[in-house]
Amino acid sequence: MKALTFLARRFVAGESPQEAVRVGERLRARGIHATFDKLGEDVHDQDAAARATSASCELLRLIPSGIERNISIKMSSMGQEISRDLCLANVSQILDVARETGGFVRLDMEGSKLTESTIAIFQELRKRYDNVGIVLQAYLHRTPDDVKEAVRRQDRVRLCKGAYREPASVAHQDMAEIRKAYVACAHELLANGNYPAIATHDEELVSETIAWTRAQAIAPKRFEFQMLYGLRSSRWQELVADGFNMRVYVPFGTHWVPYFYRRLRERRENLLFVFRNLFR
Repeated sequence: MKALTFLARRFVAGESPQEAVRVGERLRARGIHATFDKLGEDVHDQDAAARATSASCELLRLIPSGIERNISIKMSSMGQEISRDLCLANVSQILDVARETGGFVRLDMEGSKLTESTIAIFQELRKRYDNVGIVLQAYLHRTPDDVKEAVRRQDRVRLCKGAYREPASVAHQDMAEIRKAYVACAHELLANGNYPAIATHDEELVSETIAWTRAQAIAPKRFEFQMLYGLRSSRWQELVADGFNMRVYVPFGTHWVPYFYRRLRERRENLLFVFRNLFR
């Protein structure tokens, strides 16, 4: 536990939303945007889902006007596995507050058992809200079709590799294949999408994105890079200096143990990456 606590201090902004906002203020002073995420997922009772919903609404109101009111939420913490209608109502409440405060809400993607439900709820929300985006995971076999649909609808997408352990029937297993899938999806989003977020710490993918967008004359203002708090902070600054938009995912809260342990346990690459970057 002591080792996990030490690691969490590097990769989690703190336990309170105030601590997370202070991190956001420091990032903004460096020309870097933030998206804030209160840790917590897999809620199975309505009261807990209501508390998670209220916490997200309070967070949007707490973020000062000098910082983008940009948050990320997991719909499993909003009652997704209890009732679709409950989850839809809770997330709508958050989006109403985001609309009032000029904020934006990103719906995180979780394991593949929730992918179809997450996309369906997101598409229902998009009928009424423009201030909501989705995450798509490049390693899933279904994602190229999801990307094409998102482009058609002009949804805002954060593209990540995917960190959950999934079977070969659902997701690519080989890292070379995952990178290949990521590049194909990224090119479609960058060429035709609505301000996509290229979320990766993989320098091969970062460099490829820079080279390809320059070759295609795609302006840096049309997309952003995203990385996790605590990882590759010097690279954040280099990207900003080169004229790119940079956003850091800032998690906070008391539920950091399951968050951190799951990220380390689900893929061996996560553990190796964390320890390679720990003392940089």
